[in-house]
Amino acid sequence: MEEAKTMAREVNYKETSRAKAFELWMKAPNPMVTFFKTLNVSNLVKTSKKKKLKFNMLLDYCIGKAAVSIKEFYILPVGNQLMQYDTIAINTIVKNKENEVSSCDILYADNLDAFNQEYLKSTKEVAETCQDRDLSENSMVIGTSAIINTEIDGAVGMNSGIFNNPFIIWGKYRKKLFRYYLPIFFQFHHTQMDGAHAGQFLENLQNEINCLK
Repeated sequence: MEEAKTMAREVNYKETSRAKAFELWMKAPNPMVTFFKTLNVSNLVKTSKKKKLKFNMLLDYCIGKAAVSIKEFYILPVGNQLMQYDTIAINTIVKNKENEVSSCDILYADNLDAFNQEYLKSTKEVAETCQDRDLSENSMVIGTSAIINTEIDGAVGMNSGIFNNPFIIWGKYRKKLFRYYLPIFFQFHHTQMDGAHAGQFLENLQNEINCLK
């Protein structure tokens, strides 16, 4: 799968729907907001086992699919600028051959098979080379961190002033009766989106999980 050839470009924030948010939040001491939501991931678990696909890959795919219809995901405050993107990528953390972690960005593709192939190819390459794969020059990257060795009840991200990207954290999913549940923690920069946009994204995410075949 070919990566996007387009480049991020600066836009005049005053000419966007985020003008007021830019003025309110760009210089705020803590412009990051975190939402907590428990997802029903029963269909992801079922699909993962049935098709022998990685659970985290499927969740990354659903994250991308949930985000692409929300226009706020295509802009991002970077430094003192507001940047516009044409594509979205999902970041995943990879355990490399040195038993450390590396970062791997996967360009979102609507076709699940294509996304899976790129996911497997890129994460394997990053694991073997121990070199991060960074698509942030071309794509708005949604960060993720999966702590798969334990269940977690809460997480709050950081406000570095450097990494303003939306970010999602999760742990092990939990089984309750015949269903599986996964608490996730979604952090976003208030300049990029409002709570309503974040809420719509989380609703989209649950719907994409339910509809995955």
